[in-house]
Amino acid sequence: MSFRHAMPFSLIAIMFTAAGAVAQDDFEHWAALKDPFPSTGGGGIMIHDYDPIVADGKCTTNFRAIEPNGTVYRNAITFEAVETQGGVLCTNGSWRSLDGGATGTTPFRVFIKGGVKRGSAE
Repeated sequence: MSFRHAMPFSLIAIMFTAAGAVAQDDFEHWAALKDPFPSTGGGGIMIHDYDPIVADGKCTTNFRAIEPNGTVYRNAITFEAVETQGGVLCTNGSWRSLDGGATGTTPFRVFIKGGVKRGSAE
């Protein structure tokens, strides 16, 4: 192998090492879920009754999104459940309205460990 080819491979190895060294989220430092909490969508909407359970490789819950004017939207969400750091990370959430009129995704994630549920939109 010539030096010309060795250099790019070395750089690639360094990049992969650096990528692996990036700090992983410490999920136990996320704030405990409160009821209600502000929607990641903003607009003053508050999320109520958010209580994910883990079963069959998924985290699921029904919840209410309530606008400041009192309008209530009933929804359900499903996350992928990933075992990590001694608990379960609920990630890649997809929600739908229970009346079938709307769907979407969320950056919000939930970490469940020892019965404590913590959340973060970061």
